Amino acid sequence: MPNPFWTRLILLLLLALPAQAQKAEDTLRIAWRDAVPDVDPYHNTLRTGLILAHHAWDALILRDPETLQLKPLLATTWRYLDPMTLEFELRPGVTFHDGSPFTADDVVYTVQVAMSDQVAVPSNYTFLAGAERVDDLRVRIRLKRVFPAALEYLAMVLPILPRAYRERVGGGFSTAPVGTGPYRFTRVDSVTSLGLERNDAYFDSPKGKPLIRKLEIAEVADTAAEVAALTEGRADWIWQFGPDQIEAITRNPALQTLRQESMRFAYVNMDAAGRSGPSPLMQQKVRQAVSHAVDRAALVRQFMPGGARVLDAPCFPTQFGCDQAVAAKYEYDPAKARALLAEAGYPDGFDTQLVGYLLPPWQEALRGYLAAVGIRAALSNLQPGPAIVRSKEGRNPLDVGSWGSYSINDASASLPIFFTFGDQDYARSPEVRDLLLHGGGSTDPDVRRDAYRQAIRRITEQAFSLPLFTYVTTYAASRGLVFKPTTDELPRFYLSSWR
Repeated sequence: MPNPFWTRLILLLLLALPAQAQKAEDTLRIAWRDAVPDVDPYHNTLRTGLILAHHAWDALILRDPETLQLKPLLATTWRYLDPMTLEFELRPGVTFHDGSPFTADDVVYTVQVAMSDQVAVPSNYTFLAGAERVDDLRVRIRLKRVFPAALEYLAMVLPILPRAYRERVGGGFSTAPVGTGPYRFTRVDSVTSLGLERNDAYFDSPKGKPLIRKLEIAEVADTAAEVAALTEGRADWIWQFGPDQIEAITRNPALQTLRQESMRFAYVNMDAAGRSGPSPLMQQKVRQAVSHAVDRAALVRQFMPGGARVLDAPCFPTQFGCDQAVAAKYEYDPAKARALLAEAGYPDGFDTQLVGYLLPPWQEALRGYLAAVGIRAALSNLQPGPAIVRSKEGRNPLDVGSWGSYSINDASASLPIFFTFGDQDYARSPEVRDLLLHGGGSTDPDVRRDAYRQAIRRITEQAFSLPLFTYVTTYAASRGLVFKPTTDELPRFYLSSWR
């Protein structure tokens, strides 16, 4: 009979071989399923694109992942000249990956790009009015309005582009991108794989110089492919897989799993405005019925164990202005849901569509809860890109998705995305829009809080949106990798190392 000790030891050694080989080659192999259609940081809406932006590019300011405090990055200092003008002193001696120098011209150019109609998420930049060069190492950024969260946005979603290079290569920038960041791209193969290598000329940045030389990213079809890549030794790091996979992964002694609640939350937005066509969802009682039909606590227990929370307001609790206490509450109550449908004139329910990109079991569970009260929802489970396109086109009666606020800890990064008449606003409420614009345009914290509270109360009383739960992001990696997750849902591989 085989000795169990030696059997286990041999298994451990065999499983460790791929990771040890990657350690020897100093290459971290990453697999994720949200393929980035365009690595240009201004041409994508995906979290994976934001991750790439923070590795290959730098912003003027760094937000510390531990303390959330703002620190100098490409800018060494900044100050407000007046409530709508920021002046930055820039770091000397910084170069882009092609060797060209970083100057104020690049900042001015980047602001112009961000303000153009070519960006994928224009709502991130509506506060910008322009930028002007003072000299090579000094630049002023002008705001359209008083915007207290401006510095946070500049830190998280304004990676600085190389003006001369990008203008010279045009559309070729998406296949041969250049930044100043700790890693530089060595390969962009459409949406199948990406290669990055440590920028050995990187300046003395608060990000630090990467300890791992190469990143190899495989963009795979689904979570099963991610898990298979890890467990079969073809990847060293994956994330955002279902909790049902955790046990199988942890049985492998060469692997580790980690969990961390993030600022991301899941939601169902309801087409109160009738953008997808006339429907029962245009009635408040029907939307309230949807809200009572879903057992969100059960969804958390089943799909988000490890620290997730049910939300009442469609924003993350730590965000400035996100007062969950003022939101209307919708307890799980199928009988009340059916009664509301009857009061609205739909005693036998109705047919609709549920469209989104959450994991299929999650959306199937939502469909089941709705069916139990008579709401017959045809389910469309799409990849994130196509689902977001449909959402922006106003084609989703029940629009399911998740929002991470680009990790900005302010309600101006969540509520206005869905309620200020943008392309993902299915409510189209002038009252809510005006309250949010007022809250985002004052420097008085009390005025801002009051405006956001009123907006949250109106959004939830009208049941424009059903917030589901916060995300607990799941990570799995080789035991040989030192990786620390953070609440802002931005994996920082430049801080990782091999044991």
